[in-house]
Amino acid sequence: MPRKPKRIAREAPPVSSDRRGLGWILGLTSTAYFMVVLDALVVITALPRMQEDLHVGLTSLQWTVNAYGIAFAAGIITAAALGDRLGRLRVFNAGVALFTLASAACALAPNASTLIAARTVQGLGGAIVLPLSLTILTVAFPAERRGTIVGIYGGLAGLAVAAGPLVGGAVTEGLDWHWIFWINVPIGAATVVLSARLLAESYGTPERVDLPGVALISAGVVAIVWGLVRANTSGWTSIEIVTTLTLGAALLGAFFLWERHAREPMLPLRLLRIRAFAAGNATAFLMSGSIFAAAFFVFQYFQFVRGYSPLETGIRLLPWLATPIFVAPLAGAISDRVGRRAMMGAGLLLQTLAFAWIAVNASSASYLEFVLVLLAAGVGISMALPTVPTAVLSSVAPSEMGKASGVNNTMQRFGAVFAVAIASSVFAAYGKLGTPATITDGFKPALAACAVFSLLATITALLTTSPAVEARAELEPAQARIAS
Repeated sequence: MPRKPKRIAREAPPVSSDRRGLGWILGLTSTAYFMVVLDALVVITALPRMQEDLHVGLTSLQWTVNAYGIAFAAGIITAAALGDRLGRLRVFNAGVALFTLASAACALAPNASTLIAARTVQGLGGAIVLPLSLTILTVAFPAERRGTIVGIYGGLAGLAVAAGPLVGGAVTEGLDWHWIFWINVPIGAATVVLSARLLAESYGTPERVDLPGVALISAGVVAIVWGLVRANTSGWTSIEIVTTLTLGAALLGAFFLWERHAREPMLPLRLLRIRAFAAGNATAFLMSGSIFAAAFFVFQYFQFVRGYSPLETGIRLLPWLATPIFVAPLAGAISDRVGRRAMMGAGLLLQTLAFAWIAVNASSASYLEFVLVLLAAGVGISMALPTVPTAVLSSVAPSEMGKASGVNNTMQRFGAVFAVAIASSVFAAYGKLGTPATITDGFKPALAACAVFSLLATITALLTTSPAVEARAELEPAQARIAS
């Protein structure tokens, strides 16, 4: 009997009027988020030096990126469910600690196999940190301030994307590639200690962990992500890829069938009937895919065709990559007043037009023209980065924000892998690595594919409605019946 009041108090959203306390929540969750996003990209510029030190092929070392992404995508929904059940702060701190220890293991790795294994564990830590940091932050702030706060949070994602290649190149050239992992250790340790002392615990709906759902969604996502990553190497029609993708699709189908009948499902399927939730997650999938695939190919284009080093490429593309730092917080604040659907749609349309221009004019464009168009694309994606997750999270009850955050982040990671795989196939169909001319032949249609992803994201964004609109739509028929 005495436990029930205590449990209710702990379930209450820890919204605080203490500005200092809210500042610590924003600072600590954003620091962990920044660290996790940064490590998704920082390895890329260090691969050649790692290849020399570990005496393996570059193809093997590319799995240091793939292993991180696969573990990341597979663990997000599970981590969000565990956070709701066991305590979001407790699981968040466990994720930061796991990420920190795995970073140290990466730095100490004596060979490529150990490094890839450590990167897998690091990806699992990141999968825990990502959804729970957003949930803790969103629950702590009142609804009228969420657009602004998530805008700041999204701006840090842009900073991490911009800083990843720069940090990787600078640290590798100035110190050693091991230090791209060592720098996580003091930051992660400080985050765990300060979070345990300064942040409040919160819980979602007190349900049992849906273990069959966890197993099905994890296995299904791993199978599909593995197939997408391996498709360009093994061939889309190979037995390995067809079998893996079919198995992944079957496992995901089994997951939805199980969730329909489970007593305490990990993902209540009724959430998919909420228009803002369903359309917002579709937008997250397509939006993330378009920007990650475009970044992947633009970085290669600037190095292999324009002849810049990785560090020089990062510096020259900084106006594009750093745009979310400045625009996303402003866009989040404005969306609280003008509406999220308009902000998302306008931003993604601007990015679509920019990618389409590059696909047509890449061969003849000067650096100034190129960077100005990319700057426009950066402004566009910065308008969508904070508004898409805010629309998704605001469409559900506070007790279900953990699940909503997990789904949204999984869709983003999955969309990135899917779009890079599709765009890579388009590139291979029209061009190949070799001369600048053959690379450009593949680059232009690959960017056109990115523009298509962005256009589809624009359409799904326009299908998103705010919770107030949905509530009014449900209320009006009831009022009409009463009046009659």
